[in-house]
Amino acid sequence: MTTHVRPPSARFGEDGARLTYGSYLRVDALLDQQRLATDAHDELLFITIHQIYELWFKQLLFELESARDAMTDGQLWWARHLLARVHEIERIIIEQIGVLETMTPQDFLEFRERLAPASGFQSVQFRELEFLSGAKDPGFVERFRGVTDEERTRLRRRLAEPTLWDAFVDVLRKHGLPAAGDDEVRDSLLAVARDRPRHGEIWELAEALLIHDERAAGWRARHVTMVERMIGTKTGTGGSSGAAYLRSRLEMRYYPILWELRSWL
Repeated sequence: MTTHVRPPSARFGEDGARLTYGSYLRVDALLDQQRLATDAHDELLFITIHQIYELWFKQLLFELESARDAMTDGQLWWARHLLARVHEIERIIIEQIGVLETMTPQDFLEFRERLAPASGFQSVQFRELEFLSGAKDPGFVERFRGVTDEERTRLRRRLAEPTLWDAFVDVLRKHGLPAAGDDEVRDSLLAVARDRPRHGEIWELAEALLIHDERAAGWRARHVTMVERMIGTKTGTGGSSGAAYLRSRLEMRYYPILWELRSWL
C-alpha cells in the first residue's frame, strides 16, 4: 500500500516568517516618498493624493494592457473581467477628488508657487492611458518638458502599439463581422446589438469599453470642476491655461462609434 505524504503547507503566523507586512510592501520606502517643499499643512495631502493617482494609473495600465491582449487572444471573458476591475478603479479615482477638495483655495495657495513648473499635465502614465485607450496625440510627446528619455520612449511605444479599440475591431473581424472602416464597424455593431443571443459576448465587451470611456469622461469633468474651485481662471503651474485647457478636453471620447450607436438603434 502506497502512503501519500502531504507536502508541508505554508507556515502562517509570526514564527519562522521570512516576510513581514512592511518588508513585502516596502512600507518604509513608500512612506519616505512624501518630501514636502514647504511647511504648509495641506502639502502632505496634495502629494499623497497625486502619488496614489500614479499608483492607480500604473494598475490601470497593467489591466488595460492585459484586457487588450486578452481580446487579441480571443479570451473575451477575461477581457470583460479585467475591464470590470478597471471600472471600479476609475470609480475610486473619481471619488478621490473629493478628498482633495477638503483643501481650501487659501490652503493651496500656501504652497502652489513652489510647484512651478511641475504640473499634472506632465503625468506620463496619464498620457499612456489615453494613448492605450485610443486617444493618440503625437503632439504631447513633443510638448512634454522635464520628462526623461525613458519616459519619452514609453510614450512613443504607446503611440506605435495597438489600442484597445484596435483589439476590439480585431475581435469583430475574427467573428466574421466586416470591420474594414468606420462604416463597416458601424454596421457590424448594429448587427451585434440586434442579435445579442448570437453576439452577446461582443456586445458585453463593447459595453465594457463604453463604461471605461464614460468613467474617463467623468474623471475629466470632476477634475476640471475641482481645478476651477481651487484656482479659478489662473494659469496652470506648468504654463497651460489651467481650467480652460481642461474644459477644452471634456468632449473627447475614446470610442465615438459606440456613443453614436445609440442614435442608430
